[in-house]
This record gives sequence, C-alpha cells and structure tokens, in this order.
Amino acid sequence: MHLFLSAGEPSGDLHGANLVRALLRRDPSVRVTGLGGPKMTAAGVNVLFPLAKHAVMGFVRVLKHLRTFFRAARLAQDSWAADRPDAVVVIDCAGFNLPLAKRAHAAGIPVYYLMPPQVWAWRSHRVKKMRRFCAGVLTALPFEEKWYRDRGVATHFVGHPYFDELAAQQPDAALVATERAAGGPIVGLLPGSRDQEVTANLPLLVGAARRVAAERPDVRFRVAAFNDRQADVCREAFAGLNLPVEVMVGRTPEVIAMATACVAVSGSVGLELMGRHVPTVVVYRMGRWTLKLVRMLVKVPYMSLVNLLAGEELFPEHATHSDDPGPVAAPILRWLNDDSARTAVVERLRALTEQEARPGACDRAAAYLLDAAPGRARTAA
Repeated sequence: MHLFLSAGEPSGDLHGANLVRALLRRDPSVRVTGLGGPKMTAAGVNVLFPLAKHAVMGFVRVLKHLRTFFRAARLAQDSWAADRPDAVVVIDCAGFNLPLAKRAHAAGIPVYYLMPPQVWAWRSHRVKKMRRFCAGVLTALPFEEKWYRDRGVATHFVGHPYFDELAAQQPDAALVATERAAGGPIVGLLPGSRDQEVTANLPLLVGAARRVAAERPDVRFRVAAFNDRQADVCREAFAGLNLPVEVMVGRTPEVIAMATACVAVSGSVGLELMGRHVPTVVVYRMGRWTLKLVRMLVKVPYMSLVNLLAGEELFPEHATHSDDPGPVAAPILRWLNDDSARTAVVERLRALTEQEARPGACDRAAAYLLDAAPGRARTAA
C-alpha cells in the first residue's frame, strides 16, 4: 500500500510522523511519500518538499509564499503521476491542503482528512469542499463528528492526535527537578511555533513578564522556543530588561512540566497544557481590523480548544490588537498569590483531562486508513 501525506506546519509534521509509525506497526509494507518536515522524515516518509517549515497565516503572507505553495503542489502532482498513491492523507493546514485535496480528487485518488479545519468555528462554506473532495474526514474533537455528518460529510471520530504525543512524552525529569529546586515559582512563556506568531505576540508576553516580575520578584520565566532562530528573537526581546528569563529550545514539555502557570499563544499546545494541568492564559495578538473581522466571523464562544471542550473559560483568553499586558498578567498573579485559586483550576483541568484526553488517535486513524483505502484491498487480493 502506498500513501501520500501532506502536513503544512510543525504540528502536522508531528501528527504525520506519529500516524506513519502507527501505520508501520500494523503493516510494515506500507510506503509513504509526501510533503512535511523533519519528524515525518525521521518516521520513514520520503518527504519531497519541506512544507512544514513554510507555515504562514494571513492573506498578505500567503500571497508572498504562493510560488512556494504552487511548487509544492506541482511536486505532489508529479509524484502522483510517476508513482500513483492509493490514497492522499492531508493533515490540518486547510489553506494548502484543501486545494491539494481538489487536485487529488480530480486525479481520481481518494482523499482522507486528519485534523480537519475548524470550519464549525468560521468559514463554514469550506464544508462543501470537504464533502466533495474527501472520501473520509477523521475528526479530532467529540462534537465535530456530528457537525460534519449533519452536513453530509463522511466522518470517523479518532480523537485528537496531540493526546498521543502527550502520552508518549518523557520530559527530562532531571532538568525539571533542577529548575524547581532553584526556588520560587516558574512562569512558562510559549510564544507559538510559527515565526509570525512569535513576532506578533512576543511584545505582549514580554510586557506581561515585566508586570508579573514587578509584583513578584521571586518569579523566574522560562521561554519555550520552537527553534534556534526563534530563540534568538526571544532573547533579543528580553535583552537589557534585567528579568530572570531563560530561553529553552525544543524543551516545551519540560517548560510546561516545571511551570506554576503559563502564558501561551493560542493553538493545539493548549491540549498539552490541559494534560499537564497547568493554569494558563491564552493570548493572540493581531491587527485591529483583523481582530474586528475575526470577531464578526467566528461562531464559537472561545478560541482555546481547552475552553471549547470544557464549555467554560478554564483558560482566561485575551485576543487583542494592543500590547497592554494587564489582562495577561492579572490571572497569572492571581494564581501565584492565591493557592486555592490555582488549585481550583488544576482540579478542573484534571477532571477534563480524564474525560477527554484519550490517547490512540493515530492508531485508530491508521486502522481506519488501512481498512478504507482501496490499495489495501488490492494488496490483500
């Protein structure tokens, strides 16, 4: 059986790698090519183009990268012509993967969508494309399956792949213990994995750290940087501020594990914070007019997946166009100064995790794909 995977950002690269490992455990003869990143390559995928490192958001930034995306799509199509896959599996990243799904559908190749776009939150018209181009949508959140089914989309609930990663994680216990033993609470700062997220949100995180440190000089800050380039940006932002800050590269699990509380840019990392029961303020900074547009279009009450799962604001949210750190610092200070307030959030997160954090999504997705994709039947015949 031959599959083609497409993951357009770092989280998709992670989930794609875990999916491939699950596929190979079930059937070592499976071949996988695709578009992705280093984690998929390490898992055994023949990655034709490093699409995951080109993750961007926003109309203008997408326009600047159009040539790159067209090149990646052309490489995919050329690959299909030379070595036709039995199915194409796309992961998240709707801006690139929905047009790719259209191309695969036109070529007569069945398409399966893992981690589908959150069209139930906004841009719901995209569901028509998913109904037309996708042979199956593997849903990640409990309420998604009914939403898609009610709109005529073939779905199969597998759960969120992030919980697979959480179950498999083994944070460096010695590092966590050493940091905790140094004394004083630790506030983790998670500025995101996309370059533009880091650039947009870092001033807000820096301002919040300064505000918190002014009232609690015993606090230390640990920044979780996705790569060395972003780490340099973070270090430059904190330079000269005389704050007890250390930037750690590739240590997100450790930063979360050692933290008393966190400030995190909105994204799927929120599920990891939920799974580790860490009280967190969720932020997202964007332009004034973009924020107004988003508030007009978004149809759900929360931007955090954790809050959507809980049906309440367990993680205080702050979507903003300003750098005012007050709304970010205030919940952090409340948790640092009031153990009972922090414990109450921890216990609610613990209960939510027990209810929702079911690992095995990638294994369930692998089983579904091996059963549903037509190449399996031909191989077995």
